[in-house]
Amino acid sequence: MTGPVLGLLLVLLAPTPVAAGLLVTVGDVTASTARLWVEAPVPGPVDLRLEPAAPAVGGGRLIAGEGGRAHVTLGGLEPGRRYRYRLRAGGSTVEGTFLTAPAPDAPAPVRLAWSGDLGARGHCRTPQGWRAVDAIAERRPDLVLLVGDTIYADHVCHPPAVPGAAFVATTLEGFRARHRYNRADPAVQRLLRRTSVSAIWDDHDVRNNFAGPSEPLAAIGRQAFLDYWPVAAPPGEVGRLYRSLRWGGLLEIFVLDTRGYRSPNWRPDGPDKTMLGEAQRRWLLDAVAGSTARWKVLVSSVPLSIPKGWPFADSWAGRSVLGWVTGFASERDTILRALQERGVDRLVVLAADVHFGAFMTHRPWAGLVVHELVAGPLAARAKSPEPPAAGLGTQVHLAHGGTPTFGELSVDRDGLTARLFDGNGRVLGTTTWPP
Repeated sequence: MTGPVLGLLLVLLAPTPVAAGLLVTVGDVTASTARLWVEAPVPGPVDLRLEPAAPAVGGGRLIAGEGGRAHVTLGGLEPGRRYRYRLRAGGSTVEGTFLTAPAPDAPAPVRLAWSGDLGARGHCRTPQGWRAVDAIAERRPDLVLLVGDTIYADHVCHPPAVPGAAFVATTLEGFRARHRYNRADPAVQRLLRRTSVSAIWDDHDVRNNFAGPSEPLAAIGRQAFLDYWPVAAPPGEVGRLYRSLRWGGLLEIFVLDTRGYRSPNWRPDGPDKTMLGEAQRRWLLDAVAGSTARWKVLVSSVPLSIPKGWPFADSWAGRSVLGWVTGFASERDTILRALQERGVDRLVVLAADVHFGAFMTHRPWAGLVVHELVAGPLAARAKSPEPPAAGLGTQVHLAHGGTPTFGELSVDRDGLTARLFDGNGRVLGTTTWPP
């Protein structure tokens, strides 16, 4: 290989630093706490002011360590209260706001937004920022769920995209650089300074359609994800991505990790194939069945009913190619039956990943209703809607493809309302279910 060609390849494969000031994200908010993530221009002290005042951080000062990053739990907060913060470091100042969750027994309304798939090839950053992300911010949701593919680590961002992501991530610093690149987008920063966010990974946060236990890059991909997202893991389980978020008496959110424990996609579907792993599946059954919230919402980065991946299915829904049936429908149906046996008769599932929007209701058997709501992409190639697989007794309420989409879920005493928006914030459809 000639010298100039080799030099060009090294430029494409090596991360380029992203110039950015002070970056901030508030996530996994509860009634009394919030996780604060900061990346300062240089390591060192970060001054924090919180209004109204709370016993958040001793002396109001954080210490940004490696890479200028700091994670801290803000404690002693009041339920259902809007807080404002001001951060100063390295000559930069950032101001923002977030809302704490209501008390667990308070029947307070909530409005959340969700979508996924941010920054694929051909849809990388521009100087103005991603329009669909700004459209979410303009809705001013109480919280935002990013349902997978928060980066496209396995895609190369070519000019005229903002420089900084013209490489495929294969190292820890490379994955960090891809997260930093997306986080520094102006629209992303505008959104994250208006509300809190809870994020989960999916395949492109590491590599297309990967399965964690057999993927060599999964460990460093997970580490980079945790370095850049404020995830409130249970005590003693650092690195765990599946968790629950309670929002008052009406809503509890159960965020699933559909990548870290899954069997390889190529394995035939059956009782010994798993997407969640034994420990996460047991947690899910116990947590959902034990929840006293009126609405139980599962966040699954891949859909329940829409097949994706070729030739082997990558979502819960099955796919048959030349008689070889793959997918995770066996485990999906086992989970749904177990929840029904424990007294759960209604679920809401939020998903992304298929690059179109769809609202569906499943009645797989008598006594169980599952509302599946799919949105996305935020910034990736939008696809045409595909029909759900058979086996769940599905009714499709609406489907929309060809444009970016995000969803909005409003919960109050009168029931649950789901809305699908295009990337400019135009309503595409609305569906309501009574309490």
